[in-house]
Amino acid sequence: MERSHRTHTEAFYNLYDGDRHLQPFNAALRAWEHLYNSFRPHQALGGMTPLEYLRTYHPDLASSSLSHMY
Repeated sequence: MERSHRTHTEAFYNLYDGDRHLQPFNAALRAWEHLYNSFRPHQALGGMTPLEYLRTYHPDLASSSLSHMY
């Protein structure tokens, strides 16, 4: 869990320079999480993205809109 917080902090929160109101901020965070989960390979997953991992090992979850935080 700590690694996830660090990644969010380093790759999103520290770099975000957009609107800090809740709705646009959450929309930007969701967009970043989509990229993180769908396109960014993860060393801990053997170079797979979280979405690839779910589709391979847990196909029943891959069709839901789960965040990598769940």
